[in-house]
Amino acid sequence: MKFFQKELNEFESNGQYLNFKGFSIYYRTIGEGRNLFLLHGYPFNSYDWSLVIPKISKDRKIILLDFLGMGFSDKPQNHRYSFEEYAEIVNEVANHLGITEADILAHDLAVSVVQEILSSLEKNKFKIRSIAFMNGGLFSDVYNPRLIQRFLSQTPNVIGKLISKVMSRKSVEASLFRVFGPATQPNKHWLDIFWEVLNYKEGKSIAYLIGRLVFEKVRYQKRWTNAMLDTQIPFCYICGPADPNSGINMSDRFSQVFPSRLIYFLSEKIGHWPQIESPEEVVSTYYQFINELK
Repeated sequence: MKFFQKELNEFESNGQYLNFKGFSIYYRTIGEGRNLFLLHGYPFNSYDWSLVIPKISKDRKIILLDFLGMGFSDKPQNHRYSFEEYAEIVNEVANHLGITEADILAHDLAVSVVQEILSSLEKNKFKIRSIAFMNGGLFSDVYNPRLIQRFLSQTPNVIGKLISKVMSRKSVEASLFRVFGPATQPNKHWLDIFWEVLNYKEGKSIAYLIGRLVFEKVRYQKRWTNAMLDTQIPFCYICGPADPNSGINMSDRFSQVFPSRLIYFLSEKIGHWPQIESPEEVVSTYYQFINELK
């Protein structure tokens, strides 16, 4: 067994599975203290947070989960993935663990999941104390999707399915290189992990189905923005500014729409995956946000 596979196996074996409408959802808790959900993005899984967990779990109870269709969770082939369902999964994990209140740090696609949670708080099973959004598409009109996302998810299903099936490791890596910072590119170890996670339970074959959610956000945008304008829950935006998808373009819009909310800029060369590119900065910035709330 290769080292990266052993690493992933160990991470997975320390978690558990929850039955959600007949599907297995992977989740894991680490540490003790205030509850903190670390919610991952597309198309990988909660292992994305592995470098920040050792420090942030010293005084927090970290709750991780893999969204349906990604990571170690089940990956149904003929399924309509939705933000509503993902929001429900977060709530089911919270309910299963007996969590009554928690903070949230959300990255990439999870940013939109949390927006959906905010817009339907009457359905929520736990109190949200604070939210840190990090490098995600809060506003669909200024989000710049990767070319591979467009090919996968803005084409007819039959084409998206075919592209997902034949998509090569080289094309996935080329897409990643474009969104990581210029000085913080993923090394071979991380590229091995990304490819392994993407292919687990044939996940690559349904990448187009989840990718379509990026382009569905337009119809949610008004409701989500209004919910964020109305909420009393503290939230901020943590920005890796070198991210061409949701970096400076997203923080600029955030400041226009939510001028009283905090924005934290990481080092200028940090891109779309700050928790991998500069985990120390992510931890210190997150604690800065929490401390300022006090």
